Amino acid sequence: MQHNAAFLALVESILPQITEVSVEEYQSDTSWQLIDVREDHEWLKDHLPNASHLGRGIIERDIETQIPDKTTPILLYCGGGYRSALAAMNLQIMGYTHVGSLTGGYKAWVQHQLPLMKPK
Repeated sequence: MQHNAAFLALVESILPQITEVSVEEYQSDTSWQLIDVREDHEWLKDHLPNASHLGRGIIERDIETQIPDKTTPILLYCGGGYRSALAAMNLQIMGYTHVGSLTGGYKAWVQHQLPLMKPK
């Protein structure tokens, strides 16, 4: 997908303020609560194992219900790492202290030829 310049500039401006986590780092640390922030239709196609779904449009509204402890390690992912970076920044602003964005997102996971799950 071709992203607009202003969107890319916004993401680039917040990257220094968030934690990016590689696929390998995620796999070696089982403490993360993995959340897929992609759109519903993307989630329904397939998703990473052990992920829950809170789409980018509702995560700020619903995160405290799903994960009330703001010290819980939360790793967000989207298609390529842009939307999850923006969501990670917002969760930090909301007081979550251990939030990350999966570098490269779903695409990076697929490039590593790792398994995907279908929704139940």
